[in-house]
Amino acid sequence: MKLVFATNNLNKLKEVQEMLPSSIELLSLKDIDCFDEIEETETTLEGNAQLKADYITKNYKYNCFADDTGLEVESLKGKPGVYSARFAGKPANSENNMDKLLEDLEGKTNRKAQFRTAIALNINDKEFHFEGICKGDILTKKQGEKGFGYDPIFKPKGFEKSFAEMTQEEKNKISHRGIAIQKLVAFLKEYK
Repeated sequence: MKLVFATNNLNKLKEVQEMLPSSIELLSLKDIDCFDEIEETETTLEGNAQLKADYITKNYKYNCFADDTGLEVESLKGKPGVYSARFAGKPANSENNMDKLLEDLEGKTNRKAQFRTAIALNINDKEFHFEGICKGDILTKKQGEKGFGYDPIFKPKGFEKSFAEMTQEEKNKISHRGIAIQKLVAFLKEYK
């Protein structure tokens, strides 16, 4: 079976392909000649994931899955959430987003947060959804050089280091995206 992962991130694609059974051929947007900018206009992670999956299914006629991820901070009432990638406005980049978040949390003692990934799968005209959550805390300063996004300021619960201080293998076992992908993979292994 051919399945499109609605992403241009080749590292994400490779990571997921290694987890899937060999009976599934994973394709990227590039593999299906999709170079469209799919705008994330929904107000929820689930909505954005479904929007991207629906776009590919409708316009390219492939079974497809897409994901969206947000960082939800308790004392900021769940912000930045669905706007995590563009939290600081323009220019939208990780450094500006982290700086804004640290500034917004200055003086706050409640630094509880969670990363949440929503996956939407369109397969044989049916929709399925998967979620992964990783709870933790926002650090007071950046720590580590690995990872991307908010990884240098997020310390997962039960660990003494940030995502950016972990190996990719360590992070994948406990991360929100890793958990959601594991649920997707388990479903696909059983799907007939």
